[in-house]
Amino acid sequence: MATPIIMPKFSMTQEEGIVAAWLVAEGETVAKGDPIMEVETDKVTMEVEAPEDGVLRGVLVGEGDVVPVTEIIAYIVPPGEAWTPPQLATAVPTPPPATPVHAPQTAPKATPIAQRVAAVNAVDLAQIPPPDDGQKIRRQHVEAFLQQQTTDEVPTMSNGKLRATPAARRVAREQGVALVQINGSGPHGRIQANDVIAYTLPQPMALPVPEPEPAALPDNLLLVNRMRRTIAERLTHSYQSIPHITFTMTAQMTAVHDLRQRLNAAADKAGTARVSVTAVLAKVCAWALGRHALVNASWGESGIQLHRQANIGIAVALDDGLIVPVVADAAAKGLRAIAAEVQELMARARNGRLQPSDVQGGTFTISNLGMLGVEQFTAIINPPQSAILAVGRTVKQPVVVETPAGDELVIRPMMQMTLSVDHRIIDGAVAARFLQDVVVGLEQPDMLLW
Repeated sequence: MATPIIMPKFSMTQEEGIVAAWLVAEGETVAKGDPIMEVETDKVTMEVEAPEDGVLRGVLVGEGDVVPVTEIIAYIVPPGEAWTPPQLATAVPTPPPATPVHAPQTAPKATPIAQRVAAVNAVDLAQIPPPDDGQKIRRQHVEAFLQQQTTDEVPTMSNGKLRATPAARRVAREQGVALVQINGSGPHGRIQANDVIAYTLPQPMALPVPEPEPAALPDNLLLVNRMRRTIAERLTHSYQSIPHITFTMTAQMTAVHDLRQRLNAAADKAGTARVSVTAVLAKVCAWALGRHALVNASWGESGIQLHRQANIGIAVALDDGLIVPVVADAAAKGLRAIAAEVQELMARARNGRLQPSDVQGGTFTISNLGMLGVEQFTAIINPPQSAILAVGRTVKQPVVVETPAGDELVIRPMMQMTLSVDHRIIDGAVAARFLQDVVVGLEQPDMLLW
């Protein structure tokens, strides 16, 4: 028996997916677990595996097609079994249910005025659903039914009666036509006899209208892909619905520079991932979030949701968009583990090999553009999170430091950070104290052990 392959649902909000590529041609034999196609969503590109051993048959969609989730896209037929497309399979007709003989016919209960309005407008009372209260069908029920039966303009009613001449009513009765279906041409929309006659005459066949040629796209128009459209919708909604407030502080990066030199020397010897500034920031922010619960929270209809773990999202720029993989529970991980995870997530993000779990559950985001020469910028909050940290490049600057001999002008590596927060949750003092702790964690990394 053939096993259907459906468009998988990778997240709770996913409604459709794009067939990015078929990895197996129709008629080829596959083993259970073999990748057979790639599906692109608004966040990730995933491989779909064969659910059983067999032959790929009945491919219903091509590359680039958009398919609703759970819809069948192909079948796996067991080896040696004949393939019969489902739509061509012989079906055994099901006999219709027997009609009861002498079924009692009961006239619907209706008030006298409802019966008159129904008779005038040629309405069968049996078509009107009985009222929920168990009472008789009343005049307002008939009028509501008449309103639902037409999308055209209804002629003006007076005392529950359509405006029509006696001749029009006689012709309508003879022809079996409901007056409510006819637009009157008389005064105040009154239906005339010729209106009824014209309604019963065959309508002339409309000549086909040729479809206009599709307009050529301008040479300088860049079509928007699925990821870019999703980014536009989410960030527009975030900027319009979340009251952003921003704070900027500068951290001296001497201690981080020295720390990375020692750790990366050890990483090179061990053959493990080198520690980047982003990895250090992820660890420091996770530590600071543990000290400021409101920054690690989400706004909801029922109240403010405080998150138990610090799941740090790392914004990664792609050729055609932006994606934010997540380092889960970063506070519980050492720098070596975070460095390896950040490196792997970034590589898989750029290769389009992230799993749905890699981009879900983030509670705070870091966007680091320092490696691109940006010194300072502000970022838009990634909902449903309450904050995002925009990080600039480290620049050597003159700094005044206190010494036993007095103030001294020295050169130090300095890095600017701008924190954007949801003002519905986070007040200015809370944001400032959080950012102060981030600066402390960068300038005195040993405080993370305190």
